[in-house]
Amino acid sequence: MSAATTVAATAVATTHPHDDHPVSSRPPLPARILIPVANPMTAEELVRIGAGLLDRKTGELTALGIVEVPEGMPLSEGATRARHARRLLQRVLDFAPEGTTIHPIVRIGRHAAEGIVEAAAEQEADLIIFGWGGKAPAPRADGHGSVVGRNGQATVFSPTIDEVVRDAPCDIAVVKQRGANELRRILVPIRGGPHAELALRFADALARKDGGQVIALHLVPPGVTLAVRSQAERALASFVKQHVGGRAEPRLREAVNVRNTILRETEQADLVVMGASALPGADADGAAHLFGALPEAIALRAKPSVVVVKTRLRISHGTFEQLATRAETLAAADRAAEEARAVPARVERWFGESNFHHAEFADLRRLVQLKEKQALTISLVLPTLDEEETIGPIVRRAIREMMGRVPLLDEVVVIDSSSSDRTREIAEAEGARVIQHPDVLSRYGSFKGKGEALWKSLHETSGDIIAWADTDVRHWHPRMVYGTIGPLLHEPRLQYVKGYYQRPIVEGGVLKEGGGGRVTELVARPIINLFFPELSGLIQPLSGEYAGRRALLETIPFFTGYAVEIGHLIDVAERVGLEGLGQVDLERRVHRNQELEGLSRMSFVILQACMKRLEERRKARLFAELGSTMKLPRSGRGRLSLEVIELADQERPPIIRIPEYLERRRETGILASLESTLH
Repeated sequence: MSAATTVAATAVATTHPHDDHPVSSRPPLPARILIPVANPMTAEELVRIGAGLLDRKTGELTALGIVEVPEGMPLSEGATRARHARRLLQRVLDFAPEGTTIHPIVRIGRHAAEGIVEAAAEQEADLIIFGWGGKAPAPRADGHGSVVGRNGQATVFSPTIDEVVRDAPCDIAVVKQRGANELRRILVPIRGGPHAELALRFADALARKDGGQVIALHLVPPGVTLAVRSQAERALASFVKQHVGGRAEPRLREAVNVRNTILRETEQADLVVMGASALPGADADGAAHLFGALPEAIALRAKPSVVVVKTRLRISHGTFEQLATRAETLAAADRAAEEARAVPARVERWFGESNFHHAEFADLRRLVQLKEKQALTISLVLPTLDEEETIGPIVRRAIREMMGRVPLLDEVVVIDSSSSDRTREIAEAEGARVIQHPDVLSRYGSFKGKGEALWKSLHETSGDIIAWADTDVRHWHPRMVYGTIGPLLHEPRLQYVKGYYQRPIVEGGVLKEGGGGRVTELVARPIINLFFPELSGLIQPLSGEYAGRRALLETIPFFTGYAVEIGHLIDVAERVGLEGLGQVDLERRVHRNQELEGLSRMSFVILQACMKRLEERRKARLFAELGSTMKLPRSGRGRLSLEVIELADQERPPIIRIPEYLERRRETGILASLESTLH
């Protein structure tokens, strides 16, 4: 090297609002900036950028010349060259904008990098700005790759710049110079995190100096869901608001190729400012990167000048992991986007691997063998409300086929919701144990609804596996039970199995194929695909035939009414993942059809439950007020009115939290160590 080191430029902030600190007050701009100068004639742009980044009140620029003296020679041999370097640095003073002070200094040393690091410490520099010509290092003489620095590592910018960046005595900025003049549009591609925060703050400072605008660009994969896109838009707007005080445009784009998309956006910009995109180290292909492959590639290929910035703070993978746990951050939005991209493939695979047919489990003796081998007990629960026409044959056949002929079931329990007909008497006569759900856990009160009955049935049964089956079914078959139990006995990974079937309905005494599942198709399926796409492979998410392991069921909350099925699926998937769910084809089920108004009420409650879970997932209030009343228009004989009905499912907590349940489980000796799992 000659009088000064060849340099590359980057701008990085001195302080950073860590996760533990509020981000509402922005850190100050650098007070002391050091610019190593190799050629004073190319330093004008670096000085202009440095002046734009300085703290307006206390900021000082230092132009540094380095004279290298080889090992074995006294340092005093550099005196003549130092005088020459000082004369050259005087030219840099001409580039100082009005009101900006530049102090030229020259240091003599064995290695330029050491001299820069020592000068930065001496000057208490907050930021070092390097200029980089952009030429790739020449190959080594042995033909085996790039130039290697003193530390034996491959060179990225130049040996001097690389060594200073790796030591990181303060924030670093590397400028790929292409002659930026008036800065009206400054592009900042961001992903979030400390480096991006610094890039955005520096871009804001430069834009305000010239009356320009910051374009904050964030990229998401193509085809992300509406929910994921909305999350990213909110996170981007919040990020920009926190770190930009001047004019800014948050810009969200979908991109297949991130590098090419950013390069297209740079064509309309006067300057690009980017934060480092990776931790120092090597990519999978072994290529070394100081700032990450992406910003280094953009710096090489973009038409305008590019400033790549890197904070002095030690950034680890844990930094971004912590950010990703906060729902409002860009890191969390990126994680959601990545997960959303993976959902279609996961769902397709799950659909193929976890989709069963009841005929696979028709050998009930084989199921009994599996049950006994695993030392499991099984309870069948039949919820009822005025089912005197259908309950008798269901109980009779369940007991005969699955308790009498083979001991698949250990108990059959009918849990009744205060039927006004002979449902309870008929069920008892057929041999079922009958319970009225208002009588169970009475000190906690009682709500109307199927979900309330199912929740209380956990208290009244003892099986390790619990199967529920609807009772408004004609021509009932035991496959409605063994079909959902079978996969649980065959596949230990499965925790919850849902049945599906063709749904012909009876209308006016006539059996019609299809026409069932209207709430599923018009409400549940669209909502699931929009907001819970991991569940989109479930064919009948609202079906009333399902089975699960007690160890799981006792740990999830239960909606008390129509929302119990959709709530189960969301909560089970949240707890055990999609891989813990299965579904089984039960072929055909003929059931009583509900009136349209009843379906409207059901839809209302299901929508309420989904919105509630969305808010809980996002850890944010999505709606100022969520309605709990439904207005039903009434007309007739010249009269028009609105009937207002209170429709809001209550929510029971996981029954494992109920002391009476714990006591009952202790008495049966099934969960001796249950209490320890609560802590």
